[in-house]
Amino acid sequence: MIGFKDFFSFRKNRFFWINIIGMIVVVCAVVWGTLAWLDSYTRHGEAHIIPDVKNKSIEEAAKILNNGTMKSVVIDSNYVKGAPAGIVLEQTPAAGSRVKEGRTVYLTITTTSVPLVALPDIIDNSSVRQAAAKLKSIGFRLTEPELVPGEQDWVYGIKYRGKELKSGEKIPHEALLTLCVGDTHLRDSLAADSTYIEMNAIPETEGKAEIDDSWF
Repeated sequence: MIGFKDFFSFRKNRFFWINIIGMIVVVCAVVWGTLAWLDSYTRHGEAHIIPDVKNKSIEEAAKILNNGTMKSVVIDSNYVKGAPAGIVLEQTPAAGSRVKEGRTVYLTITTTSVPLVALPDIIDNSSVRQAAAKLKSIGFRLTEPELVPGEQDWVYGIKYRGKELKSGEKIPHEALLTLCVGDTHLRDSLAADSTYIEMNAIPETEGKAEIDDSWF
């Protein structure tokens, strides 16, 4: 049987302590290496301030962000009247945000392509006041209305550059439109003229000379 004294005899074994020290050194080295790798991988403590690139050209914005070790990607474009194409309107993340190196900044830029807007269902479906309010709220502009025979102030049609439009048809934003609006005076005038013509029409047989067949 191993005695109590023999059980603790390993304390005098030199190789035992060498192994213990070696294990401690290895564990410490592994822990230190892991922490160093994580610190490098996550760039712990490193942060870059995103610069403000709004209202700059896309080329200038990309250069500024690249100098700040960031990337830029255009994700959307919007039409702004009078603005040249390729100007930065929005950026995400916002300027001043702290990000890691290599972060992608998403940009929205201007475009010169005028967006098309569907014409609402107002033809023969609303008064001139309702139609004008709806069209202006969308962004369209209006000329003086074109009067046509019909119910007073009722919209019977819409024209764009002389072309008759249909509901749902897509036309450029801020297009100049002309409403074809009903006018009862024109309607009544045309109705009166039509009645006059009918009443004064000359019968087909009237005015023809009668021929005496017996003469032949």
